[in-house]
Amino acid sequence: MASVNLGSLVQSYSIFNQASRTNSKSFPLPRSFPFNPLKNISSSTPKRRSFTSLPSISSVLTKEDAVMEEDQDPQLPSFDFKSFMVHKGNAVNQALDSAVPLREPVKIHEAMRYSLLDGGKRVRPVLCLAACDLVGGKESMVMPAACALEMIHTMSLVHDDLPCMDNDDLRRGKPTNHKVYGEDIAVLAGDALLAFSFEHIAVSTVGVTPDRIVRAIGELAKSIGAEGLAAGQVVDISSEGLTNVGLDHLEFIHVHKTAALLEAAAVLGAILGGGRDEDVEKLRKFARNIGLLFQVVDDILDVTKSSKELGKTAGKDLVADKVTYPKLMGINKSKEFAEKLKSDALELLQGFDPEKSAPLIALANYIAYRQN
Repeated sequence: MASVNLGSLVQSYSIFNQASRTNSKSFPLPRSFPFNPLKNISSSTPKRRSFTSLPSISSVLTKEDAVMEEDQDPQLPSFDFKSFMVHKGNAVNQALDSAVPLREPVKIHEAMRYSLLDGGKRVRPVLCLAACDLVGGKESMVMPAACALEMIHTMSLVHDDLPCMDNDDLRRGKPTNHKVYGEDIAVLAGDALLAFSFEHIAVSTVGVTPDRIVRAIGELAKSIGAEGLAAGQVVDISSEGLTNVGLDHLEFIHVHKTAALLEAAAVLGAILGGGRDEDVEKLRKFARNIGLLFQVVDDILDVTKSSKELGKTAGKDLVADKVTYPKLMGINKSKEFAEKLKSDALELLQGFDPEKSAPLIALANYIAYRQN
């Protein structure tokens, strides 16, 4: 894509714009986040369902999802992102299928597997695997953490869809968990996935020193607690119906609600893979950029695509009167902001092995240009 001039965007929409702070309705935020992509902005095992019946990653990667050749840097090695995602995603599916077998009590495990194994692009676990490889680690060292990330992501979706939260009936083209198993079982299935995610890292990680495992568990816990995903969710819920909400407020929500778990994916991959502290921090910032990018694109798709195209209910943010990037900035400025986030993310990968960074470059492009 052609580069965009963001000078006017910064002047009008920077979260550090004092006018925005003055005009925005005051809202107490738990803490300010240390990294901001708009700062210094410039133009620059009992009987269970056979794995063969599980949806292949290729079924959720459409032709439009693949990174187009013209979007790739011609100086970088040729990289088949779709094949990479299919291969890694199916490896994650196999590991998830083995980690959460159908056993007693059957209903809770059935509900867990219903949402955990029901498709999905596996972006978070694949990001974790790619970060591990980038710093020289082996896939076996980080696969339990990759699975744990998907368990937590699934938990967040199951709970998000509940009537007390987003009240959604459709997820990945199928009835949501509570529509199939009831609200009580859905809550417990999410709780069970969350608890087991930490157990799985602690018990199943091999070839990694205990101090790195403990560090990884600490990072993951922080990313989803009162300083991470939960914080973003609370501020998001409390913001419904508010007027004059500024971009700083909106960005806090999504850096915590959406980007935090993607950040954890990259950080866990780098830590468990044996990465240096400076590499861990570069990947942290990279992931936070693409995490915010994911949400900006999600907001755009919510108002430009149908429910059939998305595989979930379209326009629900508009109905709930939620603050979104298109609502604050308009669709065109939101697209410009997305392009800037992608560019900043790719800049953070400079200095790494180009061949090993190719999956992360392609992932950033995929998130920027995805269609669902």
